[in-house]
Amino acid sequence: MEEIETRILDIDVDSIRNKLIALNAVKVKSEQQINKIFDFPDRVLLNKKGYGRIRTVNDLLNNKIVYYMTTKKMLSQEKYKVMEENETIIESGAAGEKIFLSLGLIEVECIKKYRESYKYKNSLIEIDINDKNFCPFPYIEIETAFENELIEIVELLGYTLKDTTSKTIYEILEERGILPEKEKK
Repeated sequence: MEEIETRILDIDVDSIRNKLIALNAVKVKSEQQINKIFDFPDRVLLNKKGYGRIRTVNDLLNNKIVYYMTTKKMLSQEKYKVMEENETIIESGAAGEKIFLSLGLIEVECIKKYRESYKYKNSLIEIDINDKNFCPFPYIEIETAFENELIEIVELLGYTLKDTTSKTIYEILEERGILPEKEKK
């Protein structure tokens, strides 16, 4: 699946929630996540802005735990971030990890976050609050297949495209001088 996405950083979470509710956006996710990021030892995937991931989701809306195995690959980062994403539900996180390890990948990062997501038309607006040791500021990510909808959402939330970024979270953290402990050399 190909999607375009953008981020708006340093948001006021309550303000965004209220705007989404006023827009009749439907809350589709409230979850605690553990995201284990995998790459080859030489970090060839991350250096090309891709990765493997095993995500454990504690779905607070449906009171269940779901495991996902995902690969992501950056296709473009010009105006928006355009990613190729391949994802499937797996029986257990451990099984997915074994598959990645058998292919020669290693776990390079473990990121915990709270995510709350809202559906508006054909798009997803995700509020991310990461473990402060990884990323100390909240942000939203808007994911869609339709550029006109992305622009509409940005404006409805009170922002302009100048307030958005197509940078990866690692690029943003590096730019701000905030790198996860594992990344500091």
